[in-house]
Amino acid sequence: MDQIKKYEFRKILEELREKTGRGTELVSVYIPQDKQISDVTSQLRSEYGQAMNIKSKTTRTNVQSSLDSILAKLRYVRVDENGLVIFCGAIAKGGDRTDIETFIVEPPAKIYSYIYHCDSSFFLEPLEDLVDEHEKYGLIVLDKREATIGVLNGKVIESLKHITSAVPGKMRKGGQSAPRFQRLRLIAIGDFYKRIGEHTTQALLHMDLKGILIGGPSPTKEEFLKGSFLHYELQDKILGIFDVAYTDESGLYELVDKAEEVLEGLDLVRERKLMTTLMKLLVNNDTLVAYGEREVRRKLEQGAVDTLLVSEELDKELVHDLVEMAEVIGSEVELISTEFEEGSQLKRAFGGVAAILRYG
Repeated sequence: MDQIKKYEFRKILEELREKTGRGTELVSVYIPQDKQISDVTSQLRSEYGQAMNIKSKTTRTNVQSSLDSILAKLRYVRVDENGLVIFCGAIAKGGDRTDIETFIVEPPAKIYSYIYHCDSSFFLEPLEDLVDEHEKYGLIVLDKREATIGVLNGKVIESLKHITSAVPGKMRKGGQSAPRFQRLRLIAIGDFYKRIGEHTTQALLHMDLKGILIGGPSPTKEEFLKGSFLHYELQDKILGIFDVAYTDESGLYELVDKAEEVLEGLDLVRERKLMTTLMKLLVNNDTLVAYGEREVRRKLEQGAVDTLLVSEELDKELVHDLVEMAEVIGSEVELISTEFEEGSQLKRAFGGVAAILRYG
């Protein structure tokens, strides 16, 4: 699914998420392609009969009205290869008023299970799973003083655990021989590496990880790896080690930056590269940059836009309008998430719209 379709589908889910009922009156029906419509109709009629047992007259009436509406739609809808989802229910409109509303959604990818669900909100989790970023990467940054364990989940970097060591500095205290001090220091380093391994196992072993990245100064990270302090299942997922200066939470962000080549293709990496290019042009050659809706529209009308950058937080109609203008002149379009700092900056500093130009 391309970026634009993914964005548009997420907006549909946002609108459905805002729909609420007074009781368990909102019906969600997921129909995979291999499910016979006649079977679905039969099962919904059975649910209609079961609804007679609902004590609240209002809830009973609303559920049955929703089922009537869905059964009517099933007479003419077509279930394509990805399946079909129908949402229907008495949507609260304020005061005592409710309206029966029906929404028919074509999933962006194949659904495999028939689901009937009735609640005070629509059941959206299966559709949300289809558009969520599923690739996760474990992150570890460490030196002999501290370590931070985190995860890159789609576009979000999350710190899971920060630990500090009791490793003494390189200067020994008076009264200790140099060999004895060195032995004690090595023991403390080994104990710290062991703790890092244990905490990493607790934090990451249960996750379905695409890989693990490790960062830190040399030779610390190399020592940690050679010592096999990680659980063997995690050890097998290591994609690379990288020199990073920081080993607190900011080191996780630095690690992702340094691992760009390994992570090539991820939306987060591509978006951050584009925002970096935009910022560099602003400083060094601002004639090749436009920002703000009015200025970007003008450049689109002139055919000058090479890459249009649009924040995902903008109004759906505005995004659609700008994307259509960009497609007419063959511009690349990138939807930028606000889940990382540079993406947030596009929204805050530039009104959510910017462009890298073909010419000044």
